[in-house]
Amino acid sequence: MKKLSIGLVVGGALVGLARALDFPFVFQMMFFGQALFGAAVFMLLDAPSLKTMSGMKSGAAIVVFYIVLCTVCIAGASMWPQFDPEDEKGKIAKILAPKRAATEQGKAEELIARTKALDEQVKALEVRLKALGGDQQMAKEGPVSGAPPVVAKAATGDFMKIGEEQWQLHECYNCHKLKGEGGKKRGPELDNIGSYLTAAEIKQKIFNPKSYMAEGFEKEWEKGKMPDKFKDVMEDSDATALATWLSTFKNTSVNTPKPIKKT
Repeated sequence: MKKLSIGLVVGGALVGLARALDFPFVFQMMFFGQALFGAAVFMLLDAPSLKTMSGMKSGAAIVVFYIVLCTVCIAGASMWPQFDPEDEKGKIAKILAPKRAATEQGKAEELIARTKALDEQVKALEVRLKALGGDQQMAKEGPVSGAPPVVAKAATGDFMKIGEEQWQLHECYNCHKLKGEGGKKRGPELDNIGSYLTAAEIKQKIFNPKSYMAEGFEKEWEKGKMPDKFKDVMEDSDATALATWLSTFKNTSVNTPKPIKKT
């Protein structure tokens, strides 16, 4: 009774601690069960020894015990939460759905805003050319000749922003360190990745994690630590934006491991 009481007290303390740390209910019960299991082990140590049995009886007892043990383990394991790739894809789809909807709705407004900004740039350019006596040159080349750099600059800025958003959305920082933040040593730091790989090569690595291996991360590469799911959950344009954004990081003071092409 004393050992059982201690097991109940320890189990209750573990449940309280797990609940305070917001552990799921199933884990709280698991901790409680472990405490009672420990108490049971100590109680068995004080139990009287079994009587000597014949060979047939002892063999039968071992078989029965093995069957009971397997049944308990298998039945217990089936009650725990199981990892379901389709469920994970569904969660990611829910995260991406609002972003995609907002992007579709905002395309027209964004186009109108860029058109207005472009028109203002054209008008400003016309005024400057007139002031410099360049009306004839303006007529030859057209007022839009100076516009593309403005649009390209705006588009590039938006493109990089999308790349950074993808980094945050897919929680790449859980495995990789960048700008001094994130990383749990499951993947290399990426502050100098742009010095080794182009945007196209980085995109290939994202969609096919086995295509490149970082020096010093052979074990992680062999075990496939980088998930092979991004080709299914990422739009091609989003992966291109993320790869392009990463290719701009060329901080040689950071020891980014050299990538080795594998496939």
